[in-house]
Amino acid sequence: MHIDFFYNRFSFIVLAIFIIALIIQLAYHWGLFSRVAFYKRKHPIKSDAELEPVSIVICARDAYEYLVDLVPALLKQDYPDFEIVIVNDCSDDETEEYLKDLERKEPRVKPVQLLQHLNFFNGKKFPLSMGIKSASNDLIVLTDSNCMPSNDLWLRSVVDCYQKNTEVVIGYSPYEHKKGLLNQLIRFDALQQGLQYLSAALCRRPYMGMGTNLSYRKELFFRNKGFISHYTTSVGDDDLFIMQVANKRNTEVLINAEDTVFTAPTRSFKHWMRQKSARYSTIPKYSFGARVSLALFAWSHTLFYAAFIALLLMKPAFALSIGAMYYIPALVFLFLLRFGSQLFVYFKASKRLGERGLLPGLLAYDSLFALLTPLLRLMGRMKIGVE
Repeated sequence: MHIDFFYNRFSFIVLAIFIIALIIQLAYHWGLFSRVAFYKRKHPIKSDAELEPVSIVICARDAYEYLVDLVPALLKQDYPDFEIVIVNDCSDDETEEYLKDLERKEPRVKPVQLLQHLNFFNGKKFPLSMGIKSASNDLIVLTDSNCMPSNDLWLRSVVDCYQKNTEVVIGYSPYEHKKGLLNQLIRFDALQQGLQYLSAALCRRPYMGMGTNLSYRKELFFRNKGFISHYTTSVGDDDLFIMQVANKRNTEVLINAEDTVFTAPTRSFKHWMRQKSARYSTIPKYSFGARVSLALFAWSHTLFYAAFIALLLMKPAFALSIGAMYYIPALVFLFLLRFGSQLFVYFKASKRLGERGLLPGLLAYDSLFALLTPLLRLMGRMKIGVE
């Protein structure tokens, strides 16, 4: 039976964009993100005799309210030999006094007091460098003052990842579950970002980590001259450095719900937007492959939603002379194919990474980020909110 198609050139282009974006999105979810969703731990559990000494390094500025909870939790880590290096970055609160008191009472705590800002080093790169330099051990584990390990075996889990050639371990850091839409958006964004950088590392193409749950060797840091290659930017102490030093041979991942480090989320939408803008501002310095991968996912995500809405609105210009009644069901089926794939992969990944409560609002959050992501990328490119 011959079927005549009535469509204009524009509607055909939109359909082509929709199909291509759908294929790209399915490829990301099933080809990349599923690696995290179905990840199985391969690292052998080490005995106490095999666990080398560790230095946990934390930068703190006006972080007294967080340190009073974090430090006791770290001291309870079930690990035979470790120290906690805390860099007080010119705090104006009670941080200095608290660290001095800790130093007298707890030999495993090593405070580093910075009393003057150095303008030629922005952000926390200088204090972090001082903390790493002051560390007694080669194995460095990083987290932030507003974080909390999920249990007392976290440190063991990090070190278990280190094999013969391992120099970098990339972990996941979800945000604490709080009430409110902003918290849901922040946590969904963290999950989606985590799927991207963790799956890249599992594909042996690491391009970033999160400084809230990250580890590397001190020797690696100084061999690569620390943050010198990007010291003029206030951010990038985790992603740009990992981009510089991580490769397919020296990088492992820490992916399990019990191995996460929870981060306290911001309560301000404006502050979160500034944080995201700062994060996106470093993307132009990524490798070509990483930039292409991130851009392809972001734009296919946005164009998928845009093309779907456009196709719904322009149905009369694109209807089939026979079978027009199947146009909307077919379009909805393709939309649900992508959403169903995302729902399944995110469900498995959420369980793996210790996220909860996000899936009921998945469609709303996902469609909102299809709109937000281009704006955030533009803000990052223009360095809006980046100090």
